[in-house]
Amino acid sequence: MRCINKTTKVICLTLASTLTLSACASKEYEFAYDRNSNNPGFSISATSEMQELEPFASDLCITIGDVGENTTVDMSAAEAAGLFDLNNGNVLYAKNVHEKLNPASITKVLTALCALKYGNLDDVLTASENVEITEQGAVKLGLEEGDTMTMDQALHALLLKSANDVAILIAEHIGGSVEGFSDIMNEMAVSLGATNSHFVNPHGLTDPDHYTTAYDLYLICNEAIQYDKFVEIIHTSKYNSVYYDKNGKEKDLSLTTTNAYLKGEAFAPNNITVIGGKTGTTNAAGSCLILYAKNQQGNSYISIILKSSDRTVLYQEMTELLGEIS
Repeated sequence: MRCINKTTKVICLTLASTLTLSACASKEYEFAYDRNSNNPGFSISATSEMQELEPFASDLCITIGDVGENTTVDMSAAEAAGLFDLNNGNVLYAKNVHEKLNPASITKVLTALCALKYGNLDDVLTASENVEITEQGAVKLGLEEGDTMTMDQALHALLLKSANDVAILIAEHIGGSVEGFSDIMNEMAVSLGATNSHFVNPHGLTDPDHYTTAYDLYLICNEAIQYDKFVEIIHTSKYNSVYYDKNGKEKDLSLTTTNAYLKGEAFAPNNITVIGGKTGTTNAAGSCLILYAKNQQGNSYISIILKSSDRTVLYQEMTELLGEIS
């Protein structure tokens, strides 16, 4: 399904109990915002005195339903999946892309985006007592109260190792608290049109009020890849550095990506280069993966699978999905 590519005209939106379009003959329209509505964008259009108000998402890929009836992709083991052609504005495949699901650690794409927008890479972050993660099975770097590292180091640990304690470190530095940072995350999501999402933490550990959709994650990742540092980090397979404890003693920071394509454990189709992405796994979310990839012509794609049955099947499905690019 093609996305709409038009030059956006002047849009004046005031969201409150009433939306007033003062540029359009001063007419008033009732517009009750509903987060629970499965609306992939504010598809507002109006004409008055030969003026037209176009959708705010005119440069994004749009689909309101499944796409892929003419493909042979087997996504039966996944709850949701999507393949988005960024250069040509096509949705090449979509299954349940507006279904609200637990994103697990793919949440950290939004965490990184907020950190890059509101922080600086040379910021020094200091761990509080809140970095201690007690949930069984949760991935941790092993931060202790008083440990310090730069934002650059923290983003590597966040996106490569998927360290949940580092997510807390970043959240408290940017937002003052996990709750404050969650507000920033939700404001960022809404600003991108990701209105079927709600985030309550920076790491993606399971919470009933923490959810998103495959389509919203496409919107979030599409913004994140505008940052060169984000692309650089997700394309990194190994990273080594040192950070410091409260007494200034060095602590080793040796990281390896969780992305099987970059580790040489999974192989994309011959004409596709996987730049990088983010994995996510919890009991509630299943096995999840979002990727940024390019074909031989340099065209860019975002692909995503949520709630697959297990890691092996996830990568088989993703390779098959990437095959639709050719």
